[in-house]
Amino acid sequence: MGWFNRGPVVPVLRLSGAIGMAAPLRPGLSITALAGPIERAFSMSRAKSVAVVVNSPGGSPVQSSLLFRRLRQLAEEKDKRLYVFCEDVAASGGYYVALAGDEIHADASSIVGSIGVISASFGLDKAIEKLGIERRVYTAGANKGALDPFQPEKADDIERLKAVQRNVHDVFIGVVKDRRQGRLKGADGELFSGAFWSATDALDLGLIDGISDVRTRMREVHGPNVRLRAVPIERGWLAAWFRRLPSTGGGGGGEAPRPGLAFADDLVSAVEIRALWSRFGL
Repeated sequence: MGWFNRGPVVPVLRLSGAIGMAAPLRPGLSITALAGPIERAFSMSRAKSVAVVVNSPGGSPVQSSLLFRRLRQLAEEKDKRLYVFCEDVAASGGYYVALAGDEIHADASSIVGSIGVISASFGLDKAIEKLGIERRVYTAGANKGALDPFQPEKADDIERLKAVQRNVHDVFIGVVKDRRQGRLKGADGELFSGAFWSATDALDLGLIDGISDVRTRMREVHGPNVRLRAVPIERGWLAAWFRRLPSTGGGGGGEAPRPGLAFADDLVSAVEIRALWSRFGL
């Protein structure tokens, strides 16, 4: 009898990590890695619902936009309702992706928002001057060396960067206003300041629709017999990282990878990703 009482299957796609950024132990989120799993999420069940769990501090605005658009395109093509659930954090690009949901829910302790654009670096020109190091840069194009961290800042470079940030921010704001139309309750100056909030405050501001989790909400929608099925995501990052190590065999014929440079690149990426999460106390 239990066989005939089985409920509908709701695919659950889990998106966890920084967007467009990856390190050996922190696989990132990108349209290249997730196009297949997103397609499967909308094809593996006849149920009219797809659930996406987002746990991301943000990252690349382009990858955020591409993921958002792919989710919306498939939701509309397959005529399915998309439910998004925020875990620890759905901030900046993470919230951009969450906007694909027809409904957005979060845990009471989730962090939501950070609707803004940030660019950060270090100024090392005084440090190399103290060390007696001379920086030599040759370019074709007057602005090719703009914002070089080893050279003093220039007012024109800063203004150009801020103009780009304003354009990207305007796009983000437009998506928020379109997707949360009629539900936003805060003033623009507050909502789009780059601030982030707990889920309860985000609910008051209209950034999310409820305080819930994927199992609770899907039972409310489809009944107690609903079955949640995880959508598999292949993580090929570790194999790719090991492929960069030099071969121990002979006769390879090509130039061996340079593990020192690969390790340094991975280390920088890991620090950047760690900084993203740390902004939200995670």
